[in-house]
Amino acid sequence: MPRAAVLAAGLATLAFALPHAAAATFEVGPGRPYASIGSVPWESLSAGDQVLIHWRETSYKEKWVIARQGTAAAPIVVRGVPGPAGQLPVIDGNGATTRLALDYWNEERGVIKVGGASIPPDTMPRYIVIESLDVRGARPPYGFTNDAGAASTYAANAAPIYVEKAEHLVIRHCELHDGGNGLFVASSGPAVSRDILVEGNFIHDNGNAASAYEHNSYTAAIGIVFQYNRYGPPTAGASGNGLKDRSAGLVVRYNWIEGGNRQLDLVDAEDSSVIESDPAYRATHVYGNVLIEPAGAGNRQIVHYGGDSGNTDGYRKGTLYFHNNTVVSRRTDRTTLFRLSTNDERAAGSFASSLASCVENDGQGAAADDPFILAPGGGSYLLARPNGPPGDPGRYDDDADGLAAPRDAGIAASPAACP
Repeated sequence: MPRAAVLAAGLATLAFALPHAAAATFEVGPGRPYASIGSVPWESLSAGDQVLIHWRETSYKEKWVIARQGTAAAPIVVRGVPGPAGQLPVIDGNGATTRLALDYWNEERGVIKVGGASIPPDTMPRYIVIESLDVRGARPPYGFTNDAGAASTYAANAAPIYVEKAEHLVIRHCELHDGGNGLFVASSGPAVSRDILVEGNFIHDNGNAASAYEHNSYTAAIGIVFQYNRYGPPTAGASGNGLKDRSAGLVVRYNWIEGGNRQLDLVDAEDSSVIESDPAYRATHVYGNVLIEPAGAGNRQIVHYGGDSGNTDGYRKGTLYFHNNTVVSRRTDRTTLFRLSTNDERAAGSFASSLASCVENDGQGAAADDPFILAPGGGSYLLARPNGPPGDPGRYDDDADGLAAPRDAGIAASPAACP
């Protein structure tokens, strides 16, 4: 056997014999090996590594980027360790410092950024878990010290967690508040975020006063699921939405969403032709949620589906599947359940036989002048039952024109069903 072949065979045997590097655990907090978040080597995290941030009585005023890759079997995990009464560790962006060994752009967009960097080298972050942290303080006029040691200020659309790009990302059991946006997930050009799970979070008091452009969450991805989250109202004076999304393959299930200009604003991809061309862009699933409309809060519409960019060719033009949701309105005027942006959007659900007249339609179709209304009067109302017996105030009857005409379109909710 040639000497080169012998050498190659020997090296291969040695490589298989060597153990893989063990995943590391970095514990941060009082009495832990790492006193500060900034002392963690974020630029060299590897698959299976864990960063455990322990609760302390004072907040961590620190910010950083996650720009590394885990694997499906060994994700990179950033986890808060709660205090004795269940308190989440607080990460406060107001006055935060940045690890100087890092070098990344868009620092003004978030407290925790998931996305691109120069140090570590740019990559698509994937298989990342962020959980059990209270992240706050990302809006003007708040400031921070950047990765060059210079003073800087957050952008109006900053977020406690800003995802510039990511694949296979989980954000779980966090509290996200006091930001321009609470959570922001971006997709631009070919750098599309994919497979995002937003689960069990408390997202509230985000947005900017007198602005409709920032929201409790604002996302664009291929394959994103929101489940078991509680959305509180935006910050006082803000006109943003509860959950605003531009994704393909969106699933919104088992959430409590309260307040906002609209509870759900499900619109066009706008910045990504990759999302727009994905087959899942045409189907959106919303089920098992509680949607709360406070008295006098923002727009009277609960759900907007279609688009808002003005480029109607790129609107969703698919089906909103809306099942088993509870809608509570405390308005004293009318409440509109759906606004569909064009005649190419449709809604289907548990009361599908009634949907022709249960929408407010920009396309001036048959439903345009007959929006669905939850009965006014200052109380709380659930959606009407679609097929009650004759005389039932929640019944819908078909007219000769084939459209469903609502008869007293809301029914009084049991006090036990109301918040």
